[in-house]
Amino acid sequence: MAVLVIAISAVFADHQNKVLSDQAARADVLAKVNLIRAKLEGNINGNLQLVQGLVAAVVTEPYMGQQRFASLASNLFGGDSQLKNIAGAPDLVISLMYPMEGNERAIGLDYRKDERQRAGALRARDERKLILAGPVNLRQGGQGFVGRIPVFVPSAGNTERFWGIISAVVDVQRLYRASGLSDDDLGIDVALIGKDALGPGGEQFFGNEGVAKSDPVTAEILLPSGSWRIAAIPKNGWPSTPDNAWFLRAIMAVAGALVVIPFLVTGRLIGERQRNYAELRRLSRRLELALEASAIGVWEHDLATNELTWDDRVNEIYGKPTGEGRGYLDWAGSIHPDDLAGANADFDKAMADGGPYLSEYRIIRPDGEIRHVRSKAIIYRAADDTPKMIGAEWDVTADVLLNKDLVRAKQLSESRNAELELAKARIEHTALHDSLTGLPNRRYLDQVLEDYATDARRSGGFAALLHIDLDRFKHINDTLGHAAGDAMLVHASTVLRSKVDGEGFVARIGGDEFIVLCVVHDDIKRLALLADRVINQMREPVYYQGHRCRFGVSVGIAVDNGKGIEAKHLLVNADIALYRAKRRGRNRYEFFTEAMQSEIVDTKRIADEILGGLERNEFIPFYQPQFDAKTLEIVGVEALARWRHPAKGILAPDVFLRTAEELNVVSTIDRTILEKSLSDFKAWSAANISVPRVSVNVSARRLQDEGLIKSLKKLNIRKGTVSFELVESIFLDENDDFVTWNIEQIKELGIDVEIDDFGTGFASIVSLLKLQPRRLKIDRQLVIPIVKSPQRRQVVSSIIEIGKSLGIEVIAEGVETMEHARILKSLGCDILQGYAFGQALDSDGLKAFVGSRRLRAVS
Repeated sequence: MAVLVIAISAVFADHQNKVLSDQAARADVLAKVNLIRAKLEGNINGNLQLVQGLVAAVVTEPYMGQQRFASLASNLFGGDSQLKNIAGAPDLVISLMYPMEGNERAIGLDYRKDERQRAGALRARDERKLILAGPVNLRQGGQGFVGRIPVFVPSAGNTERFWGIISAVVDVQRLYRASGLSDDDLGIDVALIGKDALGPGGEQFFGNEGVAKSDPVTAEILLPSGSWRIAAIPKNGWPSTPDNAWFLRAIMAVAGALVVIPFLVTGRLIGERQRNYAELRRLSRRLELALEASAIGVWEHDLATNELTWDDRVNEIYGKPTGEGRGYLDWAGSIHPDDLAGANADFDKAMADGGPYLSEYRIIRPDGEIRHVRSKAIIYRAADDTPKMIGAEWDVTADVLLNKDLVRAKQLSESRNAELELAKARIEHTALHDSLTGLPNRRYLDQVLEDYATDARRSGGFAALLHIDLDRFKHINDTLGHAAGDAMLVHASTVLRSKVDGEGFVARIGGDEFIVLCVVHDDIKRLALLADRVINQMREPVYYQGHRCRFGVSVGIAVDNGKGIEAKHLLVNADIALYRAKRRGRNRYEFFTEAMQSEIVDTKRIADEILGGLERNEFIPFYQPQFDAKTLEIVGVEALARWRHPAKGILAPDVFLRTAEELNVVSTIDRTILEKSLSDFKAWSAANISVPRVSVNVSARRLQDEGLIKSLKKLNIRKGTVSFELVESIFLDENDDFVTWNIEQIKELGIDVEIDDFGTGFASIVSLLKLQPRRLKIDRQLVIPIVKSPQRRQVVSSIIEIGKSLGIEVIAEGVETMEHARILKSLGCDILQGYAFGQALDSDGLKAFVGSRRLRAVS
């Protein structure tokens, strides 16, 4: 004990001495680490905070160009900044950069196609927050930390759209120098962990890898979108031994020897004496403890005298009073009556064979408790040749009950397993079937589609897929409620089951869309017949709570024709065919063809080019002059949208308008044409080019924009210089109240309202009175035939008379010859527009055209 106490005291003292030494060393390193951490946090956050101001500017000016971007970004580069460059990536493609010198290679970088930067860019967009990445190898050379800030700009309907990303690159080496990491007199080895701001779980990107494995001092560097961990150790590693360690150990060794040696001598003498007594006690006690631990009772039976001797543990088993241990134990009277015969038989067998005795039976204790007992004994002959039996008994009640419980548990487990199998089957059925119609769902379809196509090819046929969509289903839902819609879906599923009649796989893949998957061999007309049967049956009226409901279906059909098409592409092809069926009038079917695929690809290409064209300001106005019918003086121009395609030149709206409407960017094109027209109008006025008015087309969607009036007020349009041309279909008698309100606000801003393409829509006299336009323009389809058709001439004359009676100026477009001009003038038309006087020109061409007319007039 003395040696142990002294040893523990010595180890503790030595440990405490080392702890104090280590604490002093770690405190010194921590002070230096905190200084570096504070500098890194300040520099990183300071650099990125500068860029937030540029992001705010982009939100207000989403269409700014390189010059404007560079002007704003240049203000962020100061003496204390570690910024290397700032890039703007509208739609994730870098097109804005400051400084441009040395960073030209980054222009055109598409984050979505760059393996190193795609994940960070998409994460910034999806999480709508600043994401710090790095260090990364820059495309223009060198390394930097890249802070990507997603930019969302206001859009129609109080919504936001994703503009792109502003990326700020912080120069790695300049940041390290500014934060003190490159200081030669630093005195510590530093490691930075957490590449891409992933914290302790990230990769190490600065310093020796051995630092993190040497029990370093650590601290967290908090960043805008995560953290780094800084770890540091002294230059030469931690001191292994304090300076005063050996002196302290020598003192403790001397003191320990003075105490321990006397104890060792005395203890040796006493120990020898005690060992002799302990060995005897140990042997006798082991046997007693073993019997007590096992709760086994020992007995001996003299077979000659029938006398029993037993210990107290046998009394405990049989519930007898302690102290009795010799005499005759009423063994047979204690055994349960049902087990007595078996116990006697076991005893008699052992006696007859002279072999071992083994039996198990129940006993009834005096208090009525039933216990299970196991007994085992052997027969031997004593020294006087007397036959005796010595044995042991122990209580096995717990084991017997445990076995019974295990049997019951097994039975219960088997029962529950059966229930679980049934529940699993129900769950699998629910997961793979539509709860409303009972049809297989999209998940089930995905599982069987590939196998279905493989089996079809193996049997010499092809897999065919019919994509069925209910027409007018939304109308039923909106008018009669979802319960009626559910009833129609159930009816549709019943029809499909009956028409397929077990020859195919029918599934509901969502909403009002169904799939029929079947196998055809050589005759695909069978698919057309099936589609016809489905369409005809679905046209039949369905009655729901006294209401007569009618709906139809459109069907797209795709066939695996053995050209190696993947089964999942059948769904895509059928969907394309369905889209074609809907566009051609619904209630019909269409087969997928390669031409459809090509059309989809072309539409997608045009859509991508339109979006790119909007970003590059490729949409420009062309101006067609308008002339006074009496004096032939220019009274205005109509701004027509043209696309200056980088490869195909100037394109008219018939090439891109339909796709632009599907992309929902027509209002953006309208706004662009208006802004450029106003800019050109100011330039004409400054050049003394007399153009009294410019007319600009406005789409129906833009008239529904809640921010239209606010944006127009910012343009400071001079009264009477701008007209908005609205197509006739916009102002029906049942038009939207908000659209009407917007039109009235447009008039109050001093902008004239004109009706374009009059005579081709459904406008009434009442709607003209309600709208009160300044002018209406007769469509060219009515104007062109008036030279040869008296009937058309009369129609045009009637429109002119209506306009004059309502105080509305009338413009005729499509004036292609001077004969047209003469007739229209005689009918009272006010303004003429057409190729007879001039074609659509760009801004410079119009300036030259007006200038030449002015020179001719002077001459």
